[in-house]
Amino acid sequence: MQVFRSIVFSAVLAGLMVGAVVSACQFFTTVPLIQKSEVYEKAAAHVQHQHTGAGSDAAHHHEAEWEPEEGFQRNALTVGANILTAIGFALILAGIYAIRQRPVSWREGLFWGLGGFVVFVAAPGLGLPPELPGLPVADLTARQLWWIFAAGSTAAALYLLAFRREAWAAVLGLALFALPHLVGAPVAPEGHSEVPASLSHQFVVAVALTGLLFWSLLGVTTGWLYGKISERER
Repeated sequence: MQVFRSIVFSAVLAGLMVGAVVSACQFFTTVPLIQKSEVYEKAAAHVQHQHTGAGSDAAHHHEAEWEPEEGFQRNALTVGANILTAIGFALILAGIYAIRQRPVSWREGLFWGLGGFVVFVAAPGLGLPPELPGLPVADLTARQLWWIFAAGSTAAALYLLAFRREAWAAVLGLALFALPHLVGAPVAPEGHSEVPASLSHQFVVAVALTGLLFWSLLGVTTGWLYGKISERER
């Protein structure tokens, strides 16, 4: 029970802090880029509606889609989603610390956080870079399956390379790193987009840097908090 409390308390506290900090950063990095892209997306949709007719099924479906209101509602949903995501991943990290049954410092937390960045951001992003609204994308199910495949394969590779010393583990680990990219991510259909390529490039860089900040802070804060809380619970 003490271990469970240490896991939950450290994960919730770390998730609240990291989710809030990352959200604040996103309001100055990724959010403005998304808003710019949405301008191009809505302009293209308006032109398409003019060509197809405002009474068409496509236009009616587009108008019926719910979207959060700009301002407080959208920002609150963004912050809430980031905090819940941070708590979820922090529970995984704290669970790993508990399984390892050894003292945890913020330095070891940073190590695990950087590992999380590689597994959940860098490796999948090589095949499926973040996409702005208005860009053609591959089938959602295919992208989700490949993302899970890439993250799982990369996680297994990191485990073999970091915690096993046998030669076969190194060879298998490198193979698992490369496997998802040899298989290849789903390819988006060809299509024209009004979104400038420079805007897409800025978004990819911003998402990568924000992801690095997210995982670094999450690893450090979760490691530090779990170490402190678990010591008090003893």
